[in-house]
Amino acid sequence: MSWSTERLSDDERTLQETLRTTGRLPRHVAVIMDGNGRWAEHHGRPRIDGHREGMESVRDIVKTSSQTGVRFLTLYAFSMENWKRPVTEVNFLMSLLESYIEREIDELHDNGVRLRTIGKTSALPKSVRRILTNAIERTRDNEGLTLTLALSYGARWDLLQAMQMIALDVRRGKVSPEDLTEEMISQYLTTQGLPDPDFVIRTSGELRLSNFLLWESAYAEIYVTERLWPDFRRQDYYRALCDYARRERRFGKTSAQVAADGGKGAEGASDQRTLLDKILHAIR
Repeated sequence: MSWSTERLSDDERTLQETLRTTGRLPRHVAVIMDGNGRWAEHHGRPRIDGHREGMESVRDIVKTSSQTGVRFLTLYAFSMENWKRPVTEVNFLMSLLESYIEREIDELHDNGVRLRTIGKTSALPKSVRRILTNAIERTRDNEGLTLTLALSYGARWDLLQAMQMIALDVRRGKVSPEDLTEEMISQYLTTQGLPDPDFVIRTSGELRLSNFLLWESAYAEIYVTERLWPDFRRQDYYRALCDYARRERRFGKTSAQVAADGGKGAEGASDQRTLLDKILHAIR
């Protein structure tokens, strides 16, 4: 199925086009998908049902990202801390990941999605690693959305292993401490080759980063919604993207400096806010 030819409402297409043409669409969106367990509890169902329903949100947000023009989407799928969960739940999550890749890879590939992973993937079961390796190899030349799954991932782990590799290269004489830069450090992280996220979305209302992309998110805009991940679908995503589009990213500068550098500044942001609010209201 081609996502580009999917029938959408006129208002939804207008919203997507407006986000693209205003230059206020985040290039890289990173999502902390939280709340599967609580969703299941609220519905009187086992936790695994929450994870299963959460995969439907993954499918919807991946497709919407591609249709809207987001170039990079990183999903916090399984943290290093998640290994501490009950064995039955961990095993189910690994099985769910396998089935997702097997079921979705054809459609992802046909729609130009390039799949990659970050994290200590060597800790994943062999069967999962095999499926991921095949999917990554199959989609490596695709030029559409880059979908990155953070699996067995922790930002502190990533920074630690980067420091260890840098120390080894210093010892071997390949790198001089005086030559280290932020860009060079980034090349030692598992996120190398990915632009820093512009926008970090967290569902379930929790106000923390949970050891996710700590280095890369230094200047990311953060959006927290009370919606639990299984309930977070494209309308919620549009709401988040419009919230991002309303913001003025200053990177330490003043509004006047942003405007002088060619940015839209506070006044431009206000104009866009009015337009986006009208369109968003129409598709609710």
